[in-house]
Amino acid sequence: MDLRSEYSVIVSVVSEGNFSAAGRKLAMTPSAVSKLVSRVEERLGVLLFNRSGAVVSPTAEGRSFYDAALQAIVAIEAAEASVFAGRLVQDTLRIRCMPAFAVVQLAPIIPEFCRLHPAIQLDIHLSMDPGNPLGGGVDVAIHVGPLPDSSLIARRFSGTRWIICASPHYLERHGTPSSPAELSSHQCLNFTPSIVHRPWSFKGDDGSMQYLRITGRIVANQSQMLHALACGGAGIVQLTEFAVRDDLKAGRLVELFPEMQNDDVDPIYAIHRTRKFVPPKIRVFLDYLESSFRT
Repeated sequence: MDLRSEYSVIVSVVSEGNFSAAGRKLAMTPSAVSKLVSRVEERLGVLLFNRSGAVVSPTAEGRSFYDAALQAIVAIEAAEASVFAGRLVQDTLRIRCMPAFAVVQLAPIIPEFCRLHPAIQLDIHLSMDPGNPLGGGVDVAIHVGPLPDSSLIARRFSGTRWIICASPHYLERHGTPSSPAELSSHQCLNFTPSIVHRPWSFKGDDGSMQYLRITGRIVANQSQMLHALACGGAGIVQLTEFAVRDDLKAGRLVELFPEMQNDDVDPIYAIHRTRKFVPPKIRVFLDYLESSFRT
């Protein structure tokens, strides 16, 4: 394995927090990730990670190596992108994305991508319809949550929590539920049954995940509509953190029972068709997503 691949494994282990999650991101088995890390540690003569069961954490040397490896990867990607940019011909990149992510997360970074790659035309299709995410000639589909088809080629580039919240206006009129059990007596806003989304969940007294069956008078097939309804005082909603972050900060929405909220993070993937011979227009977009959302 070349140095860039080794560096990518180390960076993924630090960012993901364990060998299994890093392996899923890189399409490697946990044992392969563990063996590679051990080989790097043996070659360098230092311990890069403290291991405690399934959880690993970087040592001081591991953190220094991570920072340097991350800079090296960014430099390599920038060099490759410059070469690809010269090879790109006038072409259209077709992207499928859920509306909320497209508006809140994708739109702000698109101008810089267009500046870096003027030869690429973008055709962005907003949809939450079930079915083949790459149907209709789509080159890249952005998907939030577990993959519906394990055979898909996917690169994880970000993640999000789900937040149960409501507007101050709704809570003033209907009262603030003190626990998820009280949601059954409130107006709750939810996705239509045909939309795949995270079930409403929370942490029980013993720390285990509990799941709720949510019913309400209003359902919608797009999160932006549920978001607008919640801000308008129509009911309580569960939405992605990136969709409601600004509203929570501004007080337009209030997070309910935060100590019981589910802290699990749903992955956000960029899906494409093949792992080999990825067209330059797709490769530069995947690299740009990863570099834009890297933390």
